[in-house]
Amino acid sequence: MAYDVIVLGAGPVGENVADRVVKGGLTAAVVERELVGGECSYWACMPTKALLRGAAALRAARSLPGAREAVTGDLDVAAVLARRDGFSSHWKDDGQVAWLESAGIALHRGHGRISGERTVEVTGEDGVTTLLTARHAVVVATGSSALVPEIAGLREARPWTSREAAAASGVPARLAIIGGGVVATEMATAFASLGSTVTVLARDGVLPQAEPFAGELVTASLRESGVTVRLGAEVASAGRDGDGTVHLVLTGGDRVEADEVLVAIGRTPNTRDIGLDTVGLEPGSWLAVDDTLRVLDGGGWLYAAGDVNRRVLLTHQGKYQARAAGDVIVARATGAPVDDARWGRHVATADGRAVPQVVFTDPEVASVGLTAAAAEAAGLRIRVVDHDLAAVAGSALHAEGFRGQARMVVDEDRRVIVGFTVAGPDVAELLHAATIAIVGEVPLDRLWHAVPAFPTVSEVWLRLLESYGR
Repeated sequence: MAYDVIVLGAGPVGENVADRVVKGGLTAAVVERELVGGECSYWACMPTKALLRGAAALRAARSLPGAREAVTGDLDVAAVLARRDGFSSHWKDDGQVAWLESAGIALHRGHGRISGERTVEVTGEDGVTTLLTARHAVVVATGSSALVPEIAGLREARPWTSREAAAASGVPARLAIIGGGVVATEMATAFASLGSTVTVLARDGVLPQAEPFAGELVTASLRESGVTVRLGAEVASAGRDGDGTVHLVLTGGDRVEADEVLVAIGRTPNTRDIGLDTVGLEPGSWLAVDDTLRVLDGGGWLYAAGDVNRRVLLTHQGKYQARAAGDVIVARATGAPVDDARWGRHVATADGRAVPQVVFTDPEVASVGLTAAAAEAAGLRIRVVDHDLAAVAGSALHAEGFRGQARMVVDEDRRVIVGFTVAGPDVAELLHAATIAIVGEVPLDRLWHAVPAFPTVSEVWLRLLESYGR
């Protein structure tokens, strides 16, 4: 079978590549060995946020006099898990398959493997192999999987990864989490709210890639909610005994016991068995790409979008890459001009300096662009401006005991914002304003004319500008 474009992986990234290709007038097929819709739909973004939302709403009600008096119970764990199941479509992909059909995208179920230039072999569950040929491009959008480190006994202890945590059918009485990043802190927040006794073993700290104040606020909040956070703790060995108890031995000799252990220390690319060796690339490697998402040393016809290229491991950023990749493939196939200049239609410029991210912990952490440390490392002459988010009138109205902080990082030579981080209750919706300011490279002099409404938490923008000065 021949198509203009073949996409390996039918997650949100692969779906978006194929959609842009078809809308551009080409034909496209996606190859998927699991569920159409991918990690985000069934084991990441949607189910994990569903696990977190109930507790967040309850905390919000309890932080307001008048509302807190109306709260007469705790979370209904069964209802939270049932709502999670709904957002995961009960791990069935009928709806996603129907969307592919409506979009005119062909679906081939099975394991896809590149077998040569512009060719893909698909092996179905029945063992039958189908050969697909691409007239123009093959796109790798196979994503990533949880990284399980080589710790003695850990694999034999049958640890949870992000998938098992997101899809858990019950709540363990004791949960140990190895790691201190986004998945670790979000799942610590979720399972503590659902009744687990949680221990976080954060060798490299809590949210180590974020501004330091964000990790400090999240650590304090986790501890207040009953979570044990052990900074600098490193697991030396693990084991699970006959009654199911997991035993973790730390490098200093301390021991931690739990009913389940979640490993959340990073990701590894799903490229080990997709035929990279047939085109001179290393199986199991991340795929380096140019800004149009074309694989370096990939012959000009091979592209990689989403986690697999390691530029940014976030669903929304992968979908952004997918739109650029799909459009540039169409342009190259039809002989149309390629707009690959900075911020052009066919490039993923934002991957370098304008990536937005929200960590749905308590407090939420929303950030975009560079941290102060990253900006300095990039050689920028910067000024850091901080403001106590609780000092904004809208914050006091939002919740009693509101705690939070906002920071903007200014490129002093251009007088534009290159980084923004805010931590506090329900701050996720503040983020897009900062994203627009950074992507648009809006001068600070012009931002003074973007007047925040009173009394909203967004007034923090005015306070940051006042602290910076005119």
